[in-house]
Amino acid sequence: MTTNTGNTTSTGNTMNTDMTVLVTGATGRVGRRVVESAEAAGLTVRAASRSGAVPFDWTDRSTWAGALRGVDAAHLAYLPDVGAPGAAEAVGAFAREAVAAGVRRLTLLSARGEDQAHATEQAVRDAGAEWTVVRASWFAQNLSEGPLLDGMRGGELVFPAGEVLEPFIDARDIADVVVAALTGGDRFTGRTLDLTGPRLLSFRQAVGEVAAAAGREMTYVPVSARDYGAALARFGVPAEEVEFLIELFETNLDGRNAKLSDGVREVLGREPRDFADFAREQAEAGTWKA
Repeated sequence: MTTNTGNTTSTGNTMNTDMTVLVTGATGRVGRRVVESAEAAGLTVRAASRSGAVPFDWTDRSTWAGALRGVDAAHLAYLPDVGAPGAAEAVGAFAREAVAAGVRRLTLLSARGEDQAHATEQAVRDAGAEWTVVRASWFAQNLSEGPLLDGMRGGELVFPAGEVLEPFIDARDIADVVVAALTGGDRFTGRTLDLTGPRLLSFRQAVGEVAAAAGREMTYVPVSARDYGAALARFGVPAEEVEFLIELFETNLDGRNAKLSDGVREVLGREPRDFADFAREQAEAGTWKA
């Protein structure tokens, strides 16, 4: 059991940093930043991933007990997606094992507007721990890391988002909210936090801001979800995953997320980072050089 150290956040709320936190997906776009934010807050962090020092694999239950040993709280990020087939069963089983191992607090990274994720969220709520669900909009870092990066470097983003508006959020803000939820006592327990960036942008506008920051030409090419799925299949993505992604893109990118929330400001006491700042920083780092 952890104890309250009396440390306070910048907004004056009691903060418990005397805990060991397991971070799953610790090498991912959000997970890596949760590790950094948790360490900066003074937490003891167990960074778990399939290839890391703390082995963890959602599909290999033999890795679960070791990852959970001595842990007070855990951040859950399911791969490939929180709404994917089998996610609710795996996350629910792990959450129950975590509670049995003495874990008291759980945060779940979920997706804003993703109906397919609701069963996974409920599995965490039902596990018996103090829980917080963090529903985030589209990560800005999806354009600087991961499978879309090659297209961005090549000067063309082909994606099934049409001209829908999205409140892109910086993954660093998501990470800071996760840590605030883990350390904030009862303030965020039993809550679903809705997180967005400060502005609505179409994917065409986002690519345009990246191009301006990088000082090079880039184009956005909208395609249908079905055509995008066919391209994924040609690259070897399994058929079941392709069908899930087609369904996900057809629903999640239908405009339902084209509104802003105050989640980041409420939790952190500041405005979320702007997409333009992200684009400038990444351009200066050479992320999108051809």
